Amino acid sequence: MSETETKAGPDLADLNARITRGPFHRWLGLAVTEAKDGEIVVTCPWREEMVVNPDVGYTHGGILATLVDLVADWALATTKLGRPYPTVDLRVDYHRPAMKGTLTVRGKVVRLGSTFSTCEAYVEDADGKLVASGRGTYATTTK
Repeated sequence: MSETETKAGPDLADLNARITRGPFHRWLGLAVTEAKDGEIVVTCPWREEMVVNPDVGYTHGGILATLVDLVADWALATTKLGRPYPTVDLRVDYHRPAMKGTLTVRGKVVRLGSTFSTCEAYVEDADGKLVASGRGTYATTTK
C-alpha cells in the first residue's frame, strides 16, 4: 500500500443499520459515529426515561452498563469477525453520575480470540468526562 492509499474501514452506514435493528437499540437512539478495525464510537442521546432519581436527574447505572456491554461487543463487528457475539462476562465501573446530555461510548477490542474475545468500553458525558467503563468477554465461537 502506498503512502497515499488508505485501508477502508468498516462502513458506517452498514454499522448504523445493523446496530439499530434491535428495538432496544433504536429506543436508545444509538448512532455509530466512528469505526476502524477493532474500534468503534457510538453516541446515545439522553432521554428522560433514563433517569433513576428525578430529584438529582442522573442516568440509571443499568443504562450505562448496557452501553458498556453493547459498544464493547460491537467493537467486534469492526473486525474480521464482522458481528457482535454473546456476552460471557462483564465488569462495569462507575466513575461519576451521568447527567443530562448525549453520552459518547468508545469501544475497542483488547484481544481477538478464536474461542473468547475481550473488549473494553468507556462512557463519557457531554463534557467528555468519564462516567463509566468496563470490560467484557464474548463467546466468539458461536455461530
